[in-house]
Amino acid sequence: MGTHVIVGAGPVGSGTAQRLADTGHHVKVVTRSGSGPQDHRIECVAADAGDADALAKLCAGADAVYNCANPPYHQWATAWPPLANSFLGAAEDSGAKLVTMSNLYVYPAGSSPMRPDTPLDPPSKKGAIRAAMWNDALAAHEAGRLRATEARASDFFGPGVGPNGHFGDRVVPKALTGKNVSYIGDPNVPHSWSYLDDVTATLAALGTDDRADGSAWHVPTLAPMTASEMVAAITAAAGVDPVKVRQIPPMVLHLMGIVVPVMRELREMRYQFEAPFVIDACETEATFGLRPTPLTDQLAATIASYR
Repeated sequence: MGTHVIVGAGPVGSGTAQRLADTGHHVKVVTRSGSGPQDHRIECVAADAGDADALAKLCAGADAVYNCANPPYHQWATAWPPLANSFLGAAEDSGAKLVTMSNLYVYPAGSSPMRPDTPLDPPSKKGAIRAAMWNDALAAHEAGRLRATEARASDFFGPGVGPNGHFGDRVVPKALTGKNVSYIGDPNVPHSWSYLDDVTATLAALGTDDRADGSAWHVPTLAPMTASEMVAAITAAAGVDPVKVRQIPPMVLHLMGIVVPVMRELREMRYQFEAPFVIDACETEATFGLRPTPLTDQLAATIASYR
């Protein structure tokens, strides 16, 4: 079994740490505060991941370092470049494989179904930041300076998604209590929803399998569902009355963005919710034998977590 260093203790970082610890690996979770999963098998360390030297020391002798950091949406332009450079430096200095948690922002609008070989042509500033991070990591990998791989998922669903997920705290509790749901885009266009357990399973596979090196991989995800279908599935599984899903008018989103920085940043991402936004993970499934969790299991676990 190996040693794995995970930066970030959000639902993805903590879930990946737990999964690796459950299979016998030594796991360190790095956050500024030193917080992390409450498990005696997981070592929680307080450190600044933006300090490449400090991160490299923590990665000494490690098999992989996982970038599961999650800067606030409105700080991406300033927070990500130095963080990404720190990960590159730490991976190169320590010899640990760099495993990055990313998303589908890197692909052109209207390119569904998106595959890992879809050309990178992001239509947003945040997508451009993510594309630059992968291009830099891939260039370093191809130059032989480090080993790099990347997982890309669609919007998260499942226990622990929290307030930032489009199907997290803003939707599920309302649906369970009979309240109508507000949605950023058209609630009747297909959208892929990546289940958190499938995300962490993919990251763990990439960090422990040399076949992942030098490529980006999509998280196995169920067939797309519209927001209306997802909400209907949640209420049906919970045994509660159906609720309506209403689109947030663009003008309301604009006005909210004036006072709420995160909402302001969502405006350039609306394209993902106005047309089909679909992920294809066939290569990941064929290579690593991973399969998405059945919808009934996803719904049961998510509903239980909120109740």
